[in-house]
Amino acid sequence: PALLYGAECWPVKKTQVQRLMVAEMRMIRWMCGYTRLDRIRNEVIRERVGVAPLEDKLRETRLRWFGHVKRRSVDAPVRRCEAIDLSYYRRGRGRPKMSWDV
Repeated sequence: PALLYGAECWPVKKTQVQRLMVAEMRMIRWMCGYTRLDRIRNEVIRERVGVAPLEDKLRETRLRWFGHVKRRSVDAPVRRCEAIDLSYYRRGRGRPKMSWDV
């Protein structure tokens, strides 16, 4: 659960999802006492432990959040952000300004 904390709002890319899956699989292998040298497939380990793939969990949390948003009233800030129009906004040319507020 801690690995996906707040994941319903993350704008993740495929490479980031892949890295999360690798991290999760390393943790599962560590908990089970398996190493890569044991040459046991990830699917076999997942089946033995009974853990769903991280991609499925991520999709489930996003759908749950989507349901919460859709049940809110139209005046709620979350719903107003859902239909925000940024077509009038233009970014400036060139490299973004340096900021130390990271």
